[in-house]
Amino acid sequence: MELKSLLSSLRELWRFRQKKINQDFQRTLPLADYIVDRWEKAELLGFGARSSVYDSCLILGDVTVGSDTWVGPHTVLDGSGGLVIGSHCSISAGVQIYTHDTVARSLSGGKEPVDHARTVIGSCCYIGPNSIIAKGVRIGDGVVIGANSLVLKDVPEHSKAYGSPCRILPGSFSNFGIKEKDDN
Repeated sequence: MELKSLLSSLRELWRFRQKKINQDFQRTLPLADYIVDRWEKAELLGFGARSSVYDSCLILGDVTVGSDTWVGPHTVLDGSGGLVIGSHCSISAGVQIYTHDTVARSLSGGKEPVDHARTVIGSCCYIGPNSIIAKGVRIGDGVVIGANSLVLKDVPEHSKAYGSPCRILPGSFSNFGIKEKDDN
């Protein structure tokens, strides 16, 4: 009888929270995201002040996140090789950021080890939905990564990049009011 009562209470909680969130924000969420406070979760993980992370985010290993960073739903933050994300970033829904791969291990029939490399995302970055960032990549400050991008190489600061594989747009910040550096 306890299980039946617990399930009934959870359904009642879900209906209450779903109605309130939908009324206030016009959205519906997975059950856990109605229960888990994403700012509290970020604080418990040692993320910077005012950062938030949805409960549906898979977090592995050593992950450091700066202040005022939003990590969206259904994301992967793989810190098995060390992952650093700066402050004032948006990590959109479905983004996967890796610090390891198993290519050599798989191709060698398990004789080679898992390969790890630290991945770094600078501050003031926007990572578009469903983008994948490979192990060892460094993304500079003030970068925009377009949706569905596969980032296999470093992206310099204050640039905009997109695609699969990801490529950098020349003069990409003229529309954002950010002046490009003069190399002279």
